[in-house]
Amino acid sequence: MSKPMLEGKVAVVTGAGGGIGRAISLAMAKAGAAVLVADIGASVTGEGKSATPAEETKQMIEKLGGRAAVCAESVSEWSSAQKIVQAALDSFGRIDVVVNNAGILRDVIFHKMSPEDWLAVIGVHLNGSFFVSRAAAEHFRRQESGAYVHMTSTSGLIGNFGQANYSAAKLGIVALSKSIALDMKRYNVRSNCIAPFAWSRMTDSIPTNTPEQQARVKKIQQMTPDKNAPMAVFLASDAAKDVTGQVFGTRLNEIFLMGTIRPVRSIHRGEGWTPELIAEHALPALRPAMAPLERSGEVFSWDPV
Repeated sequence: MSKPMLEGKVAVVTGAGGGIGRAISLAMAKAGAAVLVADIGASVTGEGKSATPAEETKQMIEKLGGRAAVCAESVSEWSSAQKIVQAALDSFGRIDVVVNNAGILRDVIFHKMSPEDWLAVIGVHLNGSFFVSRAAAEHFRRQESGAYVHMTSTSGLIGNFGQANYSAAKLGIVALSKSIALDMKRYNVRSNCIAPFAWSRMTDSIPTNTPEQQARVKKIQQMTPDKNAPMAVFLASDAAKDVTGQVFGTRLNEIFLMGTIRPVRSIHRGEGWTPELIAEHALPALRPAMAPLERSGEVFSWDPV
């Protein structure tokens, strides 16, 4: 019998008190990892604190026969992120995997979004992913091994209404992951992203006022958080030792390899360009290759498989 994929490894999972984070924590524990459950127990919008969600995840892992510890520090502060990584070291003696999953939502149409809503979401998603990743980096570098798994979103990769803060943070995480992959490849450290699809408290705020919205939510409810966990376990394991700098999508039983930005069409004029010539010649030549203004739901328009 083959040994569990994460046997002997220690994983830090942020936002592990529920939803996708809890599902990933349980899956990693089943795969043999000791798990540091990092969660402050805040609301979806980031208010309040509670020790209960993280403790519940810990108890669920222990009921499975796994090992777990809890850290209630916030990812959005540099000093707190250091404490999260240190908690894993204190509890289990090492760190091998970081899953940046913690997140909040403050959805507001762009022209009404407050600076506070912008900063709060960027602080948890983007700054938090950097802070926790950076806190683990020196340990990964010294042991010449490690894996980062970051949660991005099609809201950033493709687009969505009312999520300028969330979309910007999630696309920023993709760039962060690629930079980590490039900078730390020499130390055998990998960094990849998952764009998960799941019904959880992060999607529970989707409106259901029209028959179309109700049908959409019914489809989303089929996509339980645990459907995203196998990819996270794989990317954390040695089976993915040559996979880095990639973005995957996981939707029910589907797996997508997402594309990255590349030149799609070019034109050249030896004499150079004026604004008028761009309007007259460049625009008509480039327009057929321009990306349409689409939302995630329009691109993933078919029912989950």
